[in-house]
Amino acid sequence: MNSMSGYIPAGHSNGGEPVQGSLQKVSSKDPCLTDSLEDENLAFLIDDEAQLHTYDDLTKVNPVTPTTVLRCLQARYSVKVFYTHAGCTLVALNPFQPVPDLYSLDVMKEYHHAPQLKEPKPHIFIVAEEAYRNVQGQLGPVDQSLVISGESGAGKTWTSRCLMKYYATVAASSSVVEKQDTVERIERRVLDSNPIMEAFGNACTLRNNNSSRFGKYIQLQLDRCQLLIGASLQTYLLEKTRVAYQPANERNFHIFYQMMKAATKEQRKEWKMPHGHHFVWLPNVEKTIEEDCFQETLDAMVHLRINTERQREIFKILAGILHLGNVKFSISSDESQPCDIQEQSEDSLHQAAELLQIPSEELQTCLTVRTLKAGRQSVHKPCSQVECCLRRDCLAKVTYAQLFEWLVTFINNSICADKSTWSNFIGVLDVYGFECFQNNSLEQLCINYANEKLQQHFVTHYLRAQQEEYVSEGLQWSFVKYQDNQSCLDLLEGSPISVFSLLDEESRLNRASDAKALRSRLEKELADSGNISWDKFSKVPHFTVAHYAGKVNYMLEGMVEKNKDPVAPEIINLLQLSDNCLLQEIFTEKETENISSKGLSKVTVVSKFKNSLESLMNILHSTTPHYTRCIKPNSDCKPFIFKKEEVTMQLEACGIVETIHISAAGFPIRIPFKCFIQRYGCILTHSGSKLEAQNPVKVGWEKENDLQEVQKLLDLVFQHPGQHLRREPKSLVHCGKTKVFLTQLMLDLLEDWRKKILSKCAICIQCCWIRYQRHKRHERRHSATVIQAAVRSWLVRRQVQRWDRAAALIQKSWKKWRALLKSLAEAELDDVEDLIMQEDLPELNTIIREQGSVQLSSIQEPVTVRGWPMGLVLPSPPTISVSMRATAFHKMMSVVASLNLPSKRGEYKVETNQNTQGIASIRAQPKGSIKLHCQQSPLLYANRQPEMRSNVTGFNEILLEKTL
Repeated sequence: MNSMSGYIPAGHSNGGEPVQGSLQKVSSKDPCLTDSLEDENLAFLIDDEAQLHTYDDLTKVNPVTPTTVLRCLQARYSVKVFYTHAGCTLVALNPFQPVPDLYSLDVMKEYHHAPQLKEPKPHIFIVAEEAYRNVQGQLGPVDQSLVISGESGAGKTWTSRCLMKYYATVAASSSVVEKQDTVERIERRVLDSNPIMEAFGNACTLRNNNSSRFGKYIQLQLDRCQLLIGASLQTYLLEKTRVAYQPANERNFHIFYQMMKAATKEQRKEWKMPHGHHFVWLPNVEKTIEEDCFQETLDAMVHLRINTERQREIFKILAGILHLGNVKFSISSDESQPCDIQEQSEDSLHQAAELLQIPSEELQTCLTVRTLKAGRQSVHKPCSQVECCLRRDCLAKVTYAQLFEWLVTFINNSICADKSTWSNFIGVLDVYGFECFQNNSLEQLCINYANEKLQQHFVTHYLRAQQEEYVSEGLQWSFVKYQDNQSCLDLLEGSPISVFSLLDEESRLNRASDAKALRSRLEKELADSGNISWDKFSKVPHFTVAHYAGKVNYMLEGMVEKNKDPVAPEIINLLQLSDNCLLQEIFTEKETENISSKGLSKVTVVSKFKNSLESLMNILHSTTPHYTRCIKPNSDCKPFIFKKEEVTMQLEACGIVETIHISAAGFPIRIPFKCFIQRYGCILTHSGSKLEAQNPVKVGWEKENDLQEVQKLLDLVFQHPGQHLRREPKSLVHCGKTKVFLTQLMLDLLEDWRKKILSKCAICIQCCWIRYQRHKRHERRHSATVIQAAVRSWLVRRQVQRWDRAAALIQKSWKKWRALLKSLAEAELDDVEDLIMQEDLPELNTIIREQGSVQLSSIQEPVTVRGWPMGLVLPSPPTISVSMRATAFHKMMSVVASLNLPSKRGEYKVETNQNTQGIASIRAQPKGSIKLHCQQSPLLYANRQPEMRSNVTGFNEILLEKTL
């Protein structure tokens, strides 16, 4: 995995234009920032002015006030330190520029291998590693959730990206060799889902160049070895209205600009997008940002196995949507006739139809004529110019939304592991931040509602539930006041009357919406709520909600229609008839959904979003949450500019000061007695002391076994001579009625002790195992020696027996062969013919004739001798030519090798006639010894006449050995 350069691209300067929203801060009850500094605050700031940047945990600040917290964060930001602990929360300040080596691979390894997570400097990797170690420790609830919150442009998207890269690196680093390829492939797919989701779901807004226009919750799935084997992606409320409407100085989704700026000539020709072509739905195209990286999106698609043909279909749909935005309608002079397409936009209509692969005439009819159901009959009614534009926008929005959902489903199919293969997960939540613009509608209301739910989760889980648990468990605790947003949630989603319920009721009524009537009803039904107000002098129907982060004005015009999200059936039918295979696939089930969602049972945008958000909150409540608060130092997104007023508003809105108070005085870790004994009972078991005699149960404690065991264990820890604690035991741990309450310091102490005991036990087990292995090896070695000795003895006996049998067989065969040769030689000597060429040669000596030899000393001329036995011994004449012929099967080489000839040169010449006349004989016994080579025989060579020495040397000897 490549190292990452530290960068939090949460936004850049947007031309220096301030946000012209109607954000108003709710009055704070703490006057520290408006009044003069108190004496203790002033003393702290004066004494520790030079050391403010060293406070890596805000719980160490004394006193804890908004002023001291703000000054510490400002001092750390000025020295380029962007992360600070705030009790159970991590505060992250956005630098708005690259920070070298802040998120490199070496930094990841440093935090992953840190013995104690409090030792390294605060970092987002500490939160990630803490959640990962909780999964490894299997201390319930095992599943973890990382909740990243903050305003738009605070750096949430970049933070979630860093968390995913960290887990992909950490989960793959300890994998075994045979799983390495699989893990790398999965982690790469998980990481490659980010560029695609950001290209199709993020856009450049006034507050952020890479603002998430949808919410996502990523579950990183881990197996029993805590290795990353898959992931799943859940999305919430895509802002599809941005496709057809972009606020001033904002842009459409990134993917459109990537296509426009990085397309090749062939792609431009295919997409009908020549250079300089203007698209209405593509404003601020001249602005270039870092996210306009088309190649990165293409590479991610390839890695996720989106083939080339599927990519062509996707980009043709996107190009068709852009051309659809250039289609304009003219007002029809006759109300009974549909609106005409303006002449200058007819080409755009034909190009959009060609790219979407639908008939141009049917597309025009679908946009200008609507079909009404009157019983079983269908009535066609021409649409007005406004209705035609709405139907055009609806076609574009529903197409893009369905394409986005298809991408999410495809990514999940590519990276999600089977449920049986993973046991735990770590969830990363990245949602749109709190928003307030000049014109706020249903989208901003849902976004801010989601942020209210997350803030309530934090308040419920930490600020309120934790303090209530202290009291119920018998701890002496004075409540810390905090800002509770439950009243705001009751206003938005309460029962029976709330803003959402009234919106849904209006949306389900089959009548035209009236913004003024809706405002009057809201004012009548919700007048008792203190979180809603109205400007009676404003002519624009609106209402104002006091959120936890500030007041926001919401425009009622068009809000009901957006909540209805109507899609004409003829639009769905038209897209189902497209020749684009992808369009046919993503709209196959759309018609069924429309049929099942008519009348009062129709699912509205608000109700659908509430249900999905409720399922998300159920997941968060079932996991261990880890909070990261992203803070935006300035609204202009400029690097290293720290505006105190804006930071103070964010700190107070998310309750950072209250969190620090509770974290400094409370016990963030709460473990039930049975779980505590089950995990740390080894300390009591391996202490080696008789605790019941030395540490009797104290008076006042309940006489329950679990409580007694917990008390004994804690007494042992505090009485141990090796523990030198600077704090009182009561400030570190407290035993309630059913749980043990611990500080992080006490938890680290217990974990260290448990780790040492487990290490000793592991060493003991290893020693026993090694001793057992050595004993088994010794037994195996002794057994092997006995077996080898027996086998070798048997093999030797078997070999000797083979040798004996082989020797006997050779001797028997040799005797038979010798007898046969002797008989053949005797028969041959009787039939031999003397073929001496000279007629006057003297008769041979009788002795010589009987011996089968010819004495040639008296012959002066070369003679030819034929038919003589192999035992022929030639004398040493000056020059003689001998030719021998064999009448049966003979070997020439054996004849030559068997000749006992002197080694003097030039005295005689042996001329063989193997190729023409053959060899005389090989049956006579050769003079000298013969070596017989027997394969796989202990008798490698059998010497027939070991007492005789052969004088056959040189080439004759080689021939003899090769022949025989």
